[in-house]
Amino acid sequence: MASLFLPNAITSSFFNFNSQRLHSCPLCNSFLSLSFSSNRLTSISILNSNKMEGNEITEETAQTQSGENLNVKRKIFVAGASGSTGKKIVEQLLARGFEVKAGVRDVSKAKTTLFPANPALQIVKADVTEGSAKLAEAIGSDSEAVICATGFRRGWDLFAPWKVDNLGTVNLVEACRDLGINRFILISSILVNGAAMGQILNPAYIILNALGLVLIAKLQAEKHIRKSGIDYTIIRPGGLKNEPPTGNLVMAPEDTLYEGSISRDLVAEVAVEALLHSQASYKVVEIVSRDDAPKRSYEDLFGSVKQH
Repeated sequence: MASLFLPNAITSSFFNFNSQRLHSCPLCNSFLSLSFSSNRLTSISILNSNKMEGNEITEETAQTQSGENLNVKRKIFVAGASGSTGKKIVEQLLARGFEVKAGVRDVSKAKTTLFPANPALQIVKADVTEGSAKLAEAIGSDSEAVICATGFRRGWDLFAPWKVDNLGTVNLVEACRDLGINRFILISSILVNGAAMGQILNPAYIILNALGLVLIAKLQAEKHIRKSGIDYTIIRPGGLKNEPPTGNLVMAPEDTLYEGSISRDLVAEVAVEALLHSQASYKVVEIVSRDDAPKRSYEDLFGSVKQH
């Protein structure tokens, strides 16, 4: 799914408010992206299977099967791989040694214009609006985890955000449940719960929801993920920038950040790191980058956010 950008000329007009808190909101003032099985092998610490016992989440001991190669590559399915953030995620997964199944709507275009040939990369057709059965076929039983980086495409369909950012994500989750895939990472957005945060007059919240209630659609998808029983990490970035990362990563609990921006490269890095750290399981994290933030390890960052 392609991402949607709002030019500065449009968004900057929303920042001439007397409130200093709203005036400087980088989420609006930057280019925005509405990106919005059972016995699976987990031979090393990545992609640990987790289970619920009462109200506690306990991490299962990493398991190996006799005769299996401990260096076997993990295959990750990326939905929305042709989008600006999705493409970054694919590139970083490949660079980290994963095999990747890239879900796109136009396979031929993706092969010719987006991704160079790579034996570790498989490009498959996947439209999240076409239902969970077709998505399950695209994801396949060989995928260990799913990363969702979809976002509705700008057009005349006012229901597109609901179809893609809510129902499309729900379809992905249900496909994972059908396949027995127990790891799901969603790229969402800060301010999805803006009304409950007291940010209903935040220009970013107003602008984004004017485009088909996209933040509300994303929030509904998040609620479905959290009730699904699947091991999830929901990543809520601030305003997405195409420039290389600057400053250091800030990671905060849900509903605590109402402004800020972050490079797509850094968002992709966080998504990949979430696969590698058990501390990321069953968590909602909000991320921006700040020049004055201290540099911290991912173990520390994920560990600082409470589990749900």
